Amino acid sequence: MHSHILKSVRVILARMDQTVLYIIALTMAVTFPLTAVAQNILSLAEAQQLAVDRSRQLAGQDLAVAANRDMAVSAAQNPDPVLSVGIDNLPLDGADQYSLTNDSMTQRRIGLSQEFTRGDKKRLRGERYDREVEKILAEKASLTLVIQRDTALAWLDRYYAEAGAALISEQIRQSQNEIEAAQTAYRAGRGNLSDVLAARTALVGLRDRDSETVRKLRMAKIALVREIGEPGELPLEQRPPIDNIPIDIDSLEKHVAMHPEIVILSKQENLALTEAHLAQANRQADWSVEVSYAQRGSQYSNMASIGISFPLQWDHTSRQDREVTAKFALAEQAREQREEVTRVAIAEVRGMVAEWESARERQARLEHELVPLAAERTQSELSAYRSGKSSLNNVLEARRNEVDARLQALQMEAEAARLWAQLNFHFLNDHTSVISHQDTVRAAPEKDTK
Repeated sequence: MHSHILKSVRVILARMDQTVLYIIALTMAVTFPLTAVAQNILSLAEAQQLAVDRSRQLAGQDLAVAANRDMAVSAAQNPDPVLSVGIDNLPLDGADQYSLTNDSMTQRRIGLSQEFTRGDKKRLRGERYDREVEKILAEKASLTLVIQRDTALAWLDRYYAEAGAALISEQIRQSQNEIEAAQTAYRAGRGNLSDVLAARTALVGLRDRDSETVRKLRMAKIALVREIGEPGELPLEQRPPIDNIPIDIDSLEKHVAMHPEIVILSKQENLALTEAHLAQANRQADWSVEVSYAQRGSQYSNMASIGISFPLQWDHTSRQDREVTAKFALAEQAREQREEVTRVAIAEVRGMVAEWESARERQARLEHELVPLAAERTQSELSAYRSGKSSLNNVLEARRNEVDARLQALQMEAEAARLWAQLNFHFLNDHTSVISHQDTVRAAPEKDTK
C-alpha cells in the first residue's frame, strides 16, 4: 500500500517537473525571439528619436542657451571699479624741476571710482538675455519639430515604396503564371501565339514598373538613412494609424498659437519690448563715485578727495527719446508680423486638413469600391478564359486595370499619410515645447546686485 502511494507521488512530481520545464522553455522561446525581432524592426517613433539624437544643430542650440544664460548673470552686475594712479602738478623747469616733494602742489595720487547702475537697468539687462534664451529655446523646439516631420515623411516614403514594390512583385508572379498557362494552351492547340505574345508584353510592362518602384525604394532608403543613419536600413514596423489628427478645427486659433514660427515671433516680440523698456530706463543717467588719496612732500599735508559724476542729458528729444521710439516701433513691427503669420497659418492649416480629409475619403472609395470591382472583373475574365468564353487579352486588360486600381489606392493612402505627418507634427506640443520657467531662469549671482 505504502509503495503504491510513493510510486504515485513520484509520478506526480515528475509530471510537475516536466510541466515547469515546459513553461520555462515556452517562455524563453516566446520572449527572446520577440525581443530580437523588436530590436531589428524600426518604428516611426524610434526613427524620429534617432534623428533628434543625431542632430548636431540641437546641440548647438544648447550651447547658445548656455551662453545667453551666462550673459544674463553678467549683464545684471555693476561695472568693474576703476583704479587710477598718477602724479599731479609735476614741475617741468626751474629749481624744483622733476621734483616730487619740493613744490606744494606736486602730489602722488591713487584713486578708485565706481559706477553705480540703477537697479531697474540691471534687471532689464539681465531680462534681455532671458528673453533671448526663450527665443533660442523656441527655435530649438521648432527645429526638433522639423526633424520629426522630415523623418516621418522619409519613413512613410520608404514604407509605401516597399508596399508598391511588393504589389508589383506579386503581379509579376501572376503574370509569369499566365505566360506559362498561355504557352501550355498554345502547345495543346487550345490557344494562339498572340495570347502568348500579349502575356509576355504585359510582363515587360510590369517589369518596367518594377524598375521604377525599385528606384523609388532606393531613393527612399537613402533619404531615411540621411536622417537617422545606418538604422534606416532596418525593416520597418507597421505604420501608425493615420485616421486621426491632433487638431480640432473648431478651436484652430488655439492650435495655431503653438505654430513654431508664431511662437518664435512671440518670443521676438517679448525681446523687443524688453529692449524698449531698457531704452526707457536709459533715460535716467547713472552716476559714479570717485575717492582718491594724494601724497605730497613731507613738509606738506597729504590730501584726500571724493567726488560724484553723472552725464548731463541735455537733449532728450534728439537722443534718448528717439531711441525709445525706435525700440517700441520694432516691438510693434514684431507684433504685426506675428498677427499676419497667424492669419496665414490658419488658412494653411485649414487647407491641409481639407486635403487630408479628401485624401482619406478618396482612399476609402478606391480601397472599398474600385479595387474589389477590379479584382472581381479579373476573376470573371479569368473564369471565362478557362472555360473558353473569353480571350487572354481580356484577362490581361482586366489584370492591368486591377493593378492600376491597387496602385492608385496605395498612392492615395500614401498621400493621406504624408498629410497626416505634416499635420501631426505641425504644432509644438509637450514633446517639442521645452520652454518653461526653469529653462529661462538664470543663476543668482554670488554678490549683491542691488
